[in-house]
Amino acid sequence: MNSLSDRINNLSTSQTLAMAALARELKAQGKDIISLSLGEPDFNTPDFIKEAAKKAIDENYSTYTPVDGYAELKEAICRKFKRDNNLDYKPANIVVSTGAKQSLYNIAQCMLNEGDEVILPAPYWVSYYEIIKLSGGVPVEVPTSVETDFKITPEQLEKAITPKTKMIWYSSPCNPSGSVYSREEFTAIAKVLEKYPNIYVVADEIYEHINFSGTFCSIASVPGMFERTITVNGVAKAFAMTGWRIGYIGAPEFIAKACTKMQGQVTSGANSIAQRATIAAVDADPKVLNYMVEAFHKRRDLVVGLIKEIPGIKINVPEGAFYVFPDVSSFFGKTLRGTLIKDATDFSMYLLAEANVATVTGDAFGNPDCIRFSYATSEELLIEAMRRIKEVLA
Repeated sequence: MNSLSDRINNLSTSQTLAMAALARELKAQGKDIISLSLGEPDFNTPDFIKEAAKKAIDENYSTYTPVDGYAELKEAICRKFKRDNNLDYKPANIVVSTGAKQSLYNIAQCMLNEGDEVILPAPYWVSYYEIIKLSGGVPVEVPTSVETDFKITPEQLEKAITPKTKMIWYSSPCNPSGSVYSREEFTAIAKVLEKYPNIYVVADEIYEHINFSGTFCSIASVPGMFERTITVNGVAKAFAMTGWRIGYIGAPEFIAKACTKMQGQVTSGANSIAQRATIAAVDADPKVLNYMVEAFHKRRDLVVGLIKEIPGIKINVPEGAFYVFPDVSSFFGKTLRGTLIKDATDFSMYLLAEANVATVTGDAFGNPDCIRFSYATSEELLIEAMRRIKEVLA
């Protein structure tokens, strides 16, 4: 007899984490696996942030924290929003959570009723779909392609809107495609949303600073969008703080209060030492991250160049994050070394078995024609991974 709830039985496992776990398992068996599956910077947390954490330990920040975050951290996040995004949030608009994933879960739980539709430009981050579904919402996928740089058009957005549409969720820079929306593109999207004042936008900006386009736009800064946008961010990616688990939102006050209420019954406040360290991170000039951004930019150019040399793979040039999302559909229906490749999942598993390279299927991100490579690893490993892939596809 299955005693588990329908809720958990209907929930899919995160395919990025599953592939990373499989790669670790094969490595433990002695296989020479190059893992390009996890979205995690391969840099150490900057020293000035670690020093702030050590100071917090010495100053005995060891008790429960306010549910929505330390006041000093919320004030620092407001300064960051004003400096980097030209957004005038107040501390009452900010909620600090245990990672941006919890921020997203809070939003879904507080905003969605059974049957509410959420538009997801595809590809989208793997957990959006399951978080929305878990909260009673209905994900509505809007497909994009490598030819359009994986960006949704205003016409596609309008066509996807129905009387049940409650929200649209997206990330820019995007995980998995690396796409970055411009102010002009957001202005055109906002023009559509003007006609539908009850639709809210969740803007996931976790990769904001890992951006090679030269500019960054928050949709909340576009006229008419501030009061209907929930801006999600955190320190995991840009500051190489994935394990510190700090995310945050800027939102209309009634939404921030609701998220605080939800969080108060689930986890309460986020880790005290990590919050103190995050004050140092968000108060820092983003230029302190240039060395990481430049390294990612160089790796992007390296990987895109190497993939372009592999016949049958289509790729665009992503403008941010640390992923490429090539279209591999030309291999579907073909047999490679005795293996029939039916779809992107087969292709990804073929690369793992034959090239010892771990990637993630595009099916996980709502795009069944593509696979995701993370280039958050050394140039040496990237060159070797692409050499192996080219060899097993020859």
